[in-house]
Amino acid sequence: MKLGLRLPQRLGVDLQHDLVEAARTAEAAGYASLWTYERLLFPEAPVEPYAPPDVPWPETSRQAADPLAVLTAAAVATERVRLGSAVLIAALHTPIQLAKALATIDQISGGRIVAGMSTGWATDELQATGATRADRGRFLDETLDVFDAVWGPDPVTFRGPRVVIDNASVLPKPVSKIPVMLGGGGSNLGRGTSSKAVQRIAQRADGWLPLLSIPGPAGAAELRASWDRIRGMASEYGRDTSRMEMVVVGNVTFTDRPAGPDRSAFVGTLDQIMDDIHTAAEAGADELIVDLNLQDWFTSTRQMLDTAVEIRERAGAS
Repeated sequence: MKLGLRLPQRLGVDLQHDLVEAARTAEAAGYASLWTYERLLFPEAPVEPYAPPDVPWPETSRQAADPLAVLTAAAVATERVRLGSAVLIAALHTPIQLAKALATIDQISGGRIVAGMSTGWATDELQATGATRADRGRFLDETLDVFDAVWGPDPVTFRGPRVVIDNASVLPKPVSKIPVMLGGGGSNLGRGTSSKAVQRIAQRADGWLPLLSIPGPAGAAELRASWDRIRGMASEYGRDTSRMEMVVVGNVTFTDRPAGPDRSAFVGTLDQIMDDIHTAAEAGADELIVDLNLQDWFTSTRQMLDTAVEIRERAGAS
């Protein structure tokens, strides 16, 4: 299993210097990929909590630098690593502009972009761009349709609910087909065969970006069962599932003492975090994204990178 690292976008990051340092350090340490996330704004009184039932939005997300700009900086600073979004919220973007931006960054990077997409969940962010929660699924579907159209040959003709392209060239094109991965909640996503989100992943995505929520063998079994369900549905659609990837997201929170048996995955001491990395591998993950952006202990990017390098070294030695 490969390891990826989320780039620093949080409050307190020196964007002029830290992004380049983080990208170069991670690539030199052997990380296979670098990832960004999207947080449009920070509501003082959010409509929904960050996580149920009443988890507050993390203060570090007051600043979440633009993910496409961050990927562009990383593209220039690196040579080999994949560069992905985990995730972009479709309803926050105009589809053709997003497709064009991703293709441009793909050209800058020499063909290393991965487009991780999702419907999103935060009403405060959706309403800031004129969308509603009811729009989320159809906006994502239309965005995927636009990707297929404008990343294909010119001239492009496309007609959708919001987007009309009439016999036009749309350039630049990606170096090659950009992989599109879809996120969607936790490791129980694959249980409902009627779920629209599951069908969308199985029918349209090049991979899945789940969260690992339960540590240990139970978490590995649940995640593997969900992934098997998705790939089984994809096979029914006639797709080649050997080309699909599962890239697990690990949102790390360190604790001073070992967390108890009821802990969530990626919460605990460094030893417990390493156990969770092994759990993701046992579940069949192709890659794991290590996210240290939410960690309050990291008062500097250098401190974050020292921990990231240690995690990479320990994972390589195990």
